[in-house]
Amino acid sequence: MVGARRAAGAVCDREPLRSLSHYAEPMSDAAGAGSAHPVDVDGVLLDIDGVIATSWRPLPGAADALEELERRGIPRAFLTSTTSRTRAEIVERLAAGGIAVDADEVLTAAVLTSEYLQATHPGARVWLINSGADLTEDMTGVAFDAADPELVVLGGAGAAFDHLTLSRVVELMLEGTPVVAMHRGVVWATEDGLRVDTGLYLPGLEEAGGEGITVVGKPSITAFLSAAEVVGVEPTRLLMVGDDLHSDVIAAQRAGLTGALVRTGKYREAVVDVSPDKPDRIIDSIGDLPALLGRS
Repeated sequence: MVGARRAAGAVCDREPLRSLSHYAEPMSDAAGAGSAHPVDVDGVLLDIDGVIATSWRPLPGAADALEELERRGIPRAFLTSTTSRTRAEIVERLAAGGIAVDADEVLTAAVLTSEYLQATHPGARVWLINSGADLTEDMTGVAFDAADPELVVLGGAGAAFDHLTLSRVVELMLEGTPVVAMHRGVVWATEDGLRVDTGLYLPGLEEAGGEGITVVGKPSITAFLSAAEVVGVEPTRLLMVGDDLHSDVIAAQRAGLTGALVRTGKYREAVVDVSPDKPDRIIDSIGDLPALLGRS
């Protein structure tokens, strides 16, 4: 399990969010970005949504690629911002699609947040705001109290992020109550298209509340360092595979990992075109991962 020293190292990530217009439909090829010659790494870290599956339906080649990693003895883990399912539910849904993973391999935003809270705010009464799953089962040791919170945790955006709820968050911030976000993702991919996520709300809350919001999961460097501990290899020997150029790949590269962007999920060529930061590699899909690793 991830050490508390990693969780305690999380800092307030206030990097400006990219405009959602960057997620426009592809306009041109990603010039010069990410040739797919083999990488020299000892382990693999993978996003789930948009890389392994979309709306919990496995993407073509995902099961075969993961089986090949196992056959070669390459250690792996999954780092996901998904807040619509608990860790146990994620494992169950992937298994139903023919992808077998162990719960200990899955590092969710809720798990990271739980460890961070216990390391930095032990015993604090927490108001958890999340759209989707009841994440409390992944946050053992955290005391929940929506009526009289000492700390607010923002999970995934959706119906729970309504006007009155966010207004109360601002009021609490103005009273000095700290706010923690499970991740800074701006959008996620579904079968019906992109959906906006928590990261879209953070700048406005910070502006109205007059305080910064601590981000624990991706793109926090701490998230990638914690995941490296789970995989059991040094960050510089770890490959991160994701569909989000900024939160998955560039953030991982800043933490010392090698980054590979897949052309599935929320990938848009326009995002790569306009970004000054480029991925180390681009591959068409998770099915190309074994060839990227260059070992047999």
